Amino acid sequence: MRTTDTLTISLPPAMAKQMERVQKEENRTRSELLREAWRQYFESRRFGVYTPTKSELAAIRKGRAEIKRGKFVTLQQLLNDLDTSRRRTRTKTARKSSR
Repeated sequence: MRTTDTLTISLPPAMAKQMERVQKEENRTRSELLREAWRQYFESRRFGVYTPTKSELAAIRKGRAEIKRGKFVTLQQLLNDLDTSRRRTRTKTARKSSR
């Protein structure tokens, strides 16, 4: 299982050149520089790092184990099931007469 996501970004040429210079000066990869930039951005915006509780971590581990065993439904399956349950016809009840 991958521990990272791959992203594609576009930069203005001047910014790309500046990044290359910093890479060479600091002997770092582009990925390292961008990760550091995002960390600083999030910290400056007070988007702190969320630390899950012990029970949340246990639930995550349990869910991942179930996925490995093949015990899951896709989003499309879930949406189909929800749609089907909404469409089910209900039995008609007798109307009260207004005599």
